[in-house]
Amino acid sequence: CVVPAYKEKMKELSMLSLICSCFIRSFDIDRCLVDMEVKPINKRASGQAFEVILKPPTPVSEVAHSITSPPKKRDMSLEDIQKKLEAAENRRRSQEAQVLRALAEKREHERDVLLKAMEENSNFSKMAEEKLILKMEQNKENREAYLAAMMERLLEKVKISPQKIICVIME
Repeated sequence: CVVPAYKEKMKELSMLSLICSCFIRSFDIDRCLVDMEVKPINKRASGQAFEVILKPPTPVSEVAHSITSPPKKRDMSLEDIQKKLEAAENRRRSQEAQVLRALAEKREHERDVLLKAMEENSNFSKMAEEKLILKMEQNKENREAYLAAMMERLLEKVKISPQKIICVIME
């Protein structure tokens, strides 16, 4: 009663079929189950235990399970070899052209980036120059206003005529 139940369980297990299919091309689970013996071991509280014994391969099964060698390649003619060489040369040229296109695109992108950076640098220089000129003009106006205010205060304190001060300054 236990052995048939175990064999049914084994049929359901995909792992056994996976392992057997790795070794045997046309796998038949019934044939695999014939080549094994299942012995029940004493029952335990946690469940049942089984001992699975694989039988040595029989001469019939040995022939049935033999692995076939891959089909032999036919001899290639000179024409076939030349066609393959031409195809390889075309692939090489195509790959070379693709690499050259990628390099050209990369160089064009680098040139665009460089031109944009130069333009931004030029714009920045112009803006900085304009700001500097404006600041210098403001400083000049402020200095002239400061000197005029100082001259006025000096004239008020000294009470000298402006012509005399100008003459003294010129000398």
